[in-house]
Amino acid sequence: MERDRIRRYHRPRYWALLADLALAVAVPALLVAAGPDPDVTWWVAAPLLAAWTVLLTGVVRLPVDAWRGWWHERRFGFSTQGPGGWLGDWAKGQLIGVVLGALALLVLVGLARWLPDAWPLVAAPLAALVVLVLGFVAPVVLEPLFNRFEPLADDELADALRTLSQRAGAPVRDVLVVDASRRTRKVNAYVSGLGSTRRVVLFDTLLERLGRPEVAIVVAHELGHRRHRHVLKGTVLGMAAAAAAVLVLWAALGDDVADPASAPLVILVVTLLGLAVTPPLAGLSRRWEYASDRFALELTGDLRAFEAAFAVLADANLADPDPPRAVRLLLATHPTVPERIAAARSATVPA
Repeated sequence: MERDRIRRYHRPRYWALLADLALAVAVPALLVAAGPDPDVTWWVAAPLLAAWTVLLTGVVRLPVDAWRGWWHERRFGFSTQGPGGWLGDWAKGQLIGVVLGALALLVLVGLARWLPDAWPLVAAPLAALVVLVLGFVAPVVLEPLFNRFEPLADDELADALRTLSQRAGAPVRDVLVVDASRRTRKVNAYVSGLGSTRRVVLFDTLLERLGRPEVAIVVAHELGHRRHRHVLKGTVLGMAAAAAAVLVLWAALGDDVADPASAPLVILVVTLLGLAVTPPLAGLSRRWEYASDRFALELTGDLRAFEAAFAVLADANLADPDPPRAVRLLLATHPTVPERIAAARSATVPA
């Protein structure tokens, strides 16, 4: 019965994801074909067209996103939001995307017009710098737009986790609890930030479902990401990808980048590049997850708690133990729970 429920939950989501990705490409592609040419000055046209492309893409994808993110989640007992709350989050996400997209195209077109022969030399490092800055500020500027974060209230547990982080050689400034239960009954934890903004974040739902040994395993896993500098490495990869995207735009569009009407084409190219790098980045992420699992086991020496923690995670999140091969290879950022437990038991990390 549980296997059937897992299949009924995940299989439609995979098809919905495919539809969502197709729409993310189709909308800017149609705008490119339509050839918008607003009769206004470039510094108005560039951000306007970028904002319109991002917003229209979001609106067209809205039915699929609402089904994936709210209706289907609520049907299976995960979502704790009403439709208004979900739409509010969606609108905030769209606003952020519109603002960032408009600013990016304004700067890109402006540089191409100001430095027609050398704009990539400025735009590439600038794009990398933006990724770095976002890595610093996102935890303290963007994440609080969607959730509230509080220090772990259990002082004894907080002290134990700080001691664990010292033993791990990966001290963190904060162990925070996020009010994830406002949106979902799923459980999770993550690390974010760089330098002074680095933190380990635990879902409040996770603390409700796991005992202290299991919480320690989860935190040890997140500390493994810190110890192996996965956040920093991911940021560096993001910076390199942003710089490379500028060079691809230069090769693909050449002088046309200076034309504000190229905004939909720029967004289309960047979207396609994002899809192209998703499979290798997903594979790298899976390797990092295995490495952090092994780190957690080495740090705690508690295989029983590891197995118990992931059993709860699998049950609480209705994790798919056997996703389609294409999904596993191309999109999955985490190994399946059976794969992780098997690797933990053998104390080896698959190549």
